[in-house]
Amino acid sequence: MKKRVLLLTLLFGAFTLLNLVNLRAWGESPARRVEVSARRYSFDPAEITLKMGQPVVLVVRSADVAHGLRFRDLNVEVKVRAHNTAEVQFTPQKTGDFVGHRSVFCGSGHGSMTLKLHVVD
Repeated sequence: MKKRVLLLTLLFGAFTLLNLVNLRAWGESPARRVEVSARRYSFDPAEITLKMGQPVVLVVRSADVAHGLRFRDLNVEVKVRAHNTAEVQFTPQKTGDFVGHRSVFCGSGHGSMTLKLHVVD
């Protein structure tokens, strides 16, 4: 009898735990995938609008040389090797306009290479 009660208790606990995990997963927004192409001396697109609190996967593809992109105010940085792809996941926690600057030198036009993120409610 004790074994049955213990088994039923364990099964009930496992069932409850699985339901809680599923409910928590349903409550989270799926990550939005945003693809950006980097080439000397621009990002395409040059501006992106994101929603505050929605997870984002920023995918950066290099069309030529190594590139880097950093948003200091959002604590986000990604580096990509030449002719490769790299990604970073983050969730914007504040609204506003944020300018991402290059973090890997790519040539003479390096200083003008930016990407603007608009984070809205």
